[in-house]
Amino acid sequence: MTSDELLMPRPLATKLLFEAQKVPDAEVCGLVGGVDGHPVSVNPVPNVSDDPSRRFVMDSQAQIDAMRNIRERGESLLAVYHSHPATPPEPSARDLDELGYPDALLLIISLNIKGVLEMRGWRAEAGGVREVVLKVMD
Repeated sequence: MTSDELLMPRPLATKLLFEAQKVPDAEVCGLVGGVDGHPVSVNPVPNVSDDPSRRFVMDSQAQIDAMRNIRERGESLLAVYHSHPATPPEPSARDLDELGYPDALLLIISLNIKGVLEMRGWRAEAGGVREVVLKVMD
């Protein structure tokens, strides 16, 4: 695996897609824990934005709790995820401006791709982002 790709176990990818579908009209969000650069846990965090259909703001206490749970399991923060109910899975200018963990991968799940869910990964770099290829493994 290189920094240009992320191997994702199918059950974890399914869990992320399921989380996005739970509230299809709002951006859902959370943290992905990893071990040695491999994703191993999904940690949903409530979105407390005033406009959850277009923006996500993680609940502060739930975010702290999720980070604690990640550390207690011997994991590290691998990615921040959120969904886009009506736009492609590409980071918006706001997503980049409000990126709280610049070293973490940004996973975006889109619900508005002709009835097909789509998830893409992005890594922040000086001057923008670079796509990280997600490879789902069985």
